[in-house]
Amino acid sequence: MHNLALTQATGLEEIAVTSPFDGTLVGTVVETCAASVDALLERARRGAQIARTLPRHKRSAILETAAAAIEASREEFALLIAKEAGKTITQARKETIRCVNTLKLSADEAKRNAGEVIPFDAYAGSESRQGWYTREPLGIIAAITPYNDPLNLVAHKLGPAIAGGNAVLLKPSEFTPLSAVKLVEVMIESGLPEEIITVAIGGPELGKALVAARDVRMISFTGGFATGEAIAKTAGLKKLAMDLGGNAPVIVMENCNFDAAVEACVSGAYWAAGQNCIGTQRILIQRPIYQQFKAKFVADTKKLKTGNPLDADTDVGPLISEKAVSRAIAMVERALAAGATLLCGHRPAGNLYPPTVLEDVPISCDVWGEEVFAPIVILQPFDGLADAIGLANGPDYSLHAAIFTNDLEAALETASKIEAGGVMVNDSSDYRFDAMPFGGFKYGSMGREGVRFAYEDMTQPKVVCINRLKP
Repeated sequence: MHNLALTQATGLEEIAVTSPFDGTLVGTVVETCAASVDALLERARRGAQIARTLPRHKRSAILETAAAAIEASREEFALLIAKEAGKTITQARKETIRCVNTLKLSADEAKRNAGEVIPFDAYAGSESRQGWYTREPLGIIAAITPYNDPLNLVAHKLGPAIAGGNAVLLKPSEFTPLSAVKLVEVMIESGLPEEIITVAIGGPELGKALVAARDVRMISFTGGFATGEAIAKTAGLKKLAMDLGGNAPVIVMENCNFDAAVEACVSGAYWAAGQNCIGTQRILIQRPIYQQFKAKFVADTKKLKTGNPLDADTDVGPLISEKAVSRAIAMVERALAAGATLLCGHRPAGNLYPPTVLEDVPISCDVWGEEVFAPIVILQPFDGLADAIGLANGPDYSLHAAIFTNDLEAALETASKIEAGGVMVNDSSDYRFDAMPFGGFKYGSMGREGVRFAYEDMTQPKVVCINRLKP
């Protein structure tokens, strides 16, 4: 059983963490009740005072040490991710290495992004002044993380927050808290004062109490749209950073590298069993190659093995819960009832939902306009690029998009006109480098992750101005 200092004192019940594949017990954690938020905040206030006085070189050294420790124990972390989240062991290993990179990037940020000199004499009337600004911590940050990347998305919040000298109240998903707890344990073993991170694990009432707390100066949330909107209504006057999902379109032009496009779309669609906010959901294919692409894409999809995530040859693991499977089934059934055609898949077994391909989906269907968060893909032909861009921009939510083409003008036009936080050219929509700014356009997302950008969100400028008065 995993326990961190405060959760032992504030717990009510044990939460059993079970495998989404076969229901076996992976571990337990102590539940934190909403009524204990005052005690959580008291600890976090002490943590904030300690964090802000921790020298930058120590913050950096702690993050570097933690990164090295995780890299040395990467197989142990990967197995834990595969067991509690249902990611395939291959995907879990990649997530672990990404976590190492995220912490290393955070260690670098702690040492270099401290502020800059302000050229006061660039403005008339300020010639006698000189000064600078520093980047100071916000104080207490509440970080709320999802189940689909239970290690690296936690690192994306903890790393920049620590680099910036903040304390963190961390609420990981109740489905996958063990990876988060293990990461925090490694950070403490690496020299981080334990009060700087307070872990609290519980349901919506706990989250609501954390979000509403006046002492919390920023909410960093990754999760669903409905929860994000509720947070915005509850938070009050504090900074909000939210990644609330997407509905990634991929445009495939007739002049693309055909085999590379198919391979990337298959990978992008089914990574993490489609539980991926930048996963490929709608593939828009230029009409002259539509039938060829469909045949190849469906054939390659059928080759994927759905099964035990701990087996090295498994391509697609389980969805996180029965509720997630039921939601996926219902979305596909509504599309079929509206006239869509099923090309493969849609025969679940327990929490295993096989890769599913649809075509002829009306744009009024929720599987077209909403985030499915399951291994479900829509194929749709188009004629001109303007038509494809219009279809791509239809939904209200947009994180990433992609285009496959050998036409530079088409690539640049798409990059200019697509409403998305990132446009990948000749790459899968689910490509993400942990140093790049990451976030959405349009309704539902605000702020940016990516270590440098999160660090800047989690700090505030302080100006020092000296007026050189003559004696």
